[in-house]
Amino acid sequence: MPPQDSMLDHNFAKRLLDNLSGAVLLVDAALIVRYLNPSAEALLAMSRARVVGAPLSDCFVEIGDTDTSAVLRDTLATSHPFTKREAHLRIGLQEIIVDYTVATLVSPGHPPALLIEMQQIDRLLRISREDALIANHQATRSLIRGVAHEIKNPLGGIRGAAQLLAKTLKSVELAEYTNIIVEETDRLRNLADRMLGPRKLPEMQSVNIHECLERVRSLMLVEAEGRVHIQRDYDPSLPELKADPDQLIQAILNITGNAMQALLENPDQEAPRITLRTRHLRQFTIGAQRHRLVMRVEIIDNGPGIAEALLESIFYPMVSGRANGTGLGLSIAQDIVHQYHGLIECDSRPGRTVFSILLPVEQEND
Repeated sequence: MPPQDSMLDHNFAKRLLDNLSGAVLLVDAALIVRYLNPSAEALLAMSRARVVGAPLSDCFVEIGDTDTSAVLRDTLATSHPFTKREAHLRIGLQEIIVDYTVATLVSPGHPPALLIEMQQIDRLLRISREDALIANHQATRSLIRGVAHEIKNPLGGIRGAAQLLAKTLKSVELAEYTNIIVEETDRLRNLADRMLGPRKLPEMQSVNIHECLERVRSLMLVEAEGRVHIQRDYDPSLPELKADPDQLIQAILNITGNAMQALLENPDQEAPRITLRTRHLRQFTIGAQRHRLVMRVEIIDNGPGIAEALLESIFYPMVSGRANGTGLGLSIAQDIVHQYHGLIECDSRPGRTVFSILLPVEQEND
């Protein structure tokens, strides 16, 4: 029977590395790639024949202030391993986020080398962010509904008392004050109703998302009066989904209306434009739930963007970037999409803001 140590030969070690799910690269003292496993090939989207013998800098570039080559050479000199979390790497035209660890390998009679282990975490970060967004939205909606009910309860008594008081007043000037009380009470009640969200159950039916988008587009064209160009980029292969078309139109209209206001409030914007785009995603995860097919509806504008300080809380009720905004439009839209186990995400920078509505499409055989 062969000794146990014979299992740890070169071929066994290579097979072990080749079957790891994490990306592994071996780099020599000149920062030339000498080995990479299949997971690293998939991560870098490059074949082994192309990468082996090439400088590491040809494989990826780390985005940011970190001088990767200097850090790797310092590791070679000191033999101190290091780990970096959430490093942004540019691979070709793609940007990914990884955790990576670098360790020094020293063998007698051979120059030192570096072993680099990488784990892509884009998916994990997105799932974590979506879980937090869903949980925060549900907690906030519960709080807002409670507050709205507490506001509405005394409003009826205030309004009734003001009307009774108005009947006893003989002075027209004093009656104006009671009218103000009634009008402001009605305004508060309407605001509370909006905070409570839709009050009827959705009327489920087969919906073509492009019909909803065309309805929104026709409304926005009337409001734009030729000042904003609204273009379409549709995927005609998208199937129908079960939903309430009026609710979907409301959600899309709330987002598109905000984009329109942002463009109209910045008249210096050159060629203001809104793009309505649809695509499909297969085997896509929303929160912790994986779906076979997900419909993605994007509302894209080339306006000034959303302030970074607001971006994390943009879907919270009463949060608005406009002085006269109520901050309920995006919250209501998110609430509607949540009813269909979907999610709305936002990515914004000056000159490009993208709201993505993700809607699972449940197949009949699911």
